[in-house]
Amino acid sequence: TSSLKQFVRQCFVQNFYVVCTIRPTKSLCTKSDEVKLAEEASKRYGSPGPTIFSKVIDKSIPADIIYEDDKCLAFRDISPQAPVHFLVIPRVPIPRISAAKDDDAELLGHLLVVAKNVAKQESLSEGYRVVINDGKHGSQSVYHLHIHVLGGRQMEWPPG
Repeated sequence: TSSLKQFVRQCFVQNFYVVCTIRPTKSLCTKSDEVKLAEEASKRYGSPGPTIFSKVIDKSIPADIIYEDDKCLAFRDISPQAPVHFLVIPRVPIPRISAAKDDDAELLGHLLVVAKNVAKQESLSEGYRVVINDGKHGSQSVYHLHIHVLGGRQMEWPPG
């Protein structure tokens, strides 16, 4: 498993899209649902193209998914920066937080509630950091909105 994670991490860094055969897992969205979500996102935000997170959502690359519902999913980061580091992503691929529409408020709130609930599930009772990177100066590496939740150690301030 660690060699697979290393391979996926290397491909991610090099911006390659990886298609792997993995054990089927129960998904709350069908392929046709994913197509519909992609079309909806394209209409709302333009067409940024598929990202590595799109591949996680459609299960064509493996991820350690720790939560999933019809609006979002949470999975462990493949390059953790803390003892606990997971991401929460919407199924509708909003490219970045600055591209979110005012009527995305309910979805954005849902993502934060999921982050809070999964942090509790992950025993982060002493606290955690929630981070959303936006654009070049925000060091955003994947243009699909994602919330980092980091915990399990004391976070430093100010961050990098």
